[in-house]
Amino acid sequence: MFDGIPRRVVSLWFPRLASNRALRMRPVDGAFALTLKQNNANRLYCVNLAAERQGLHRGMSYADARAFCPDLQSRPADLHGDQRFLHILRRWTTRYCPWVGLEGKDGLVLDITGSAHLFGGEEAMLADMRGRLMRAGLSVQIGLADTRGAAWALAHHGEGVAAPGDMLGALEPLPVAALRLEEETSVALQRLGLRRIGDLAAAARAPLSRRFGPGLLLRLDQALGTQPEQLTPIADPPHYGVRMTLPEPIGLLADVMSAADRLLAQLCVRLKAQEMGARKLCMTLRRVDQECQQVELRLARPLREAPRILALFERGLSRVEAGFGIDQLRLEATQVEPLPVRQVSHVSSGDKDRLDDLVTRIGTRIGLENIHRFLPADSHIPERGFTIAPAAYSEPASGWRRPRPRPLRLFPPEPIAGIGPRPPARFRWRRMALTTGRATGPERIAPEWWLEDENWHSGVRDYWRVETRQGRRLWLFYTPQNPGWFVQGEFA
Repeated sequence: MFDGIPRRVVSLWFPRLASNRALRMRPVDGAFALTLKQNNANRLYCVNLAAERQGLHRGMSYADARAFCPDLQSRPADLHGDQRFLHILRRWTTRYCPWVGLEGKDGLVLDITGSAHLFGGEEAMLADMRGRLMRAGLSVQIGLADTRGAAWALAHHGEGVAAPGDMLGALEPLPVAALRLEEETSVALQRLGLRRIGDLAAAARAPLSRRFGPGLLLRLDQALGTQPEQLTPIADPPHYGVRMTLPEPIGLLADVMSAADRLLAQLCVRLKAQEMGARKLCMTLRRVDQECQQVELRLARPLREAPRILALFERGLSRVEAGFGIDQLRLEATQVEPLPVRQVSHVSSGDKDRLDDLVTRIGTRIGLENIHRFLPADSHIPERGFTIAPAAYSEPASGWRRPRPRPLRLFPPEPIAGIGPRPPARFRWRRMALTTGRATGPERIAPEWWLEDENWHSGVRDYWRVETRQGRRLWLFYTPQNPGWFVQGEFA
């Protein structure tokens, strides 16, 4: 009860939610099914009405379905897409009431207490729901009752509306499976002759509790309203957007930056409250002629410090054409990431922050994905001793730990003339005549036999660090199995 108003709950069940969503994007004629691989077998996950009429059902193997229906059209199921679509429906149903929650993977539950009169009564509200959902191409079954359990039972086992205060009368003819019981419990009750909810309500409670545990009677009492059941709505995700409407149009860069500073201060307060940081921001500037211009800023690291973000926005805002003036600014963080509070020390350095800001400034010109950094990899093979990762989406490594120095520049092996296992005294490389002044080595590196690499089919390599009299400091290697000398790198 809420202020004397009896509680009323609506359950919406979408029996073909996944197939309806898929057919909304790409309609087809005839039987259609979504498939999902389960236990190394491809099975039907959701079918449309035409497929159901031909005897196909959920859980059926795809091979058997094609035997029953050779013209069956199918696509792979997208479970994440279905959940996103269900959340979109949840947000849409808030037009009827603010208390809306999810009911499994294909249903919604609404607490419409005190809101039905806004739509002309319960019948008019349900008719409006059904009509709008059907026009959107969604199959739906609706149940309305005083309790969540009763509404679910009516939606899944014969649509209907339970009169206020008479849950048993509405649920009495329904099967015991309508109480949201486990399949094993439902089958066991049917074997005992308790096939309907009315039979279960009339049976002695003590024997049922001893045999099936307290869960069975709890479900029955929740459906009948003698035990409460919580209905928890899902809150909308935080919206990280702020807006400012100006009494007089502005056009100077200094004025625009001042307005952006105020918006950033408000936005960063929201981000800090949720321990989030902005990764992508979009500033929309509306001119007096109703034309809008957008300035997007992609950050190398999640931030919520207004002064740092404002300095990075300056280049984009300086390119805005103000026209006859700007009268509204809107700032939104379109992509956010968790940014927990960090302990700041008096010995901490701002070098990392300056590097991140530099990456952001360069990224606004050439794109963040075009700025890379080298990271160490766990391999003793020179070509595999590093990986290349986007600087904006990776952290710098603490250091390169190598037992012996490696050249700064690596390139594919280039053959040179040489005889014997020691570096040649004189050789030509890239049209240069070089003389060996000092040679350090060898360092034998064996191939990684568990990986296929054509470049290392020649076997082990003996690497030498050669300093030439002409000033070149090269990295040479010798292949004992197939005698030959090669240059692969150059030290700085």
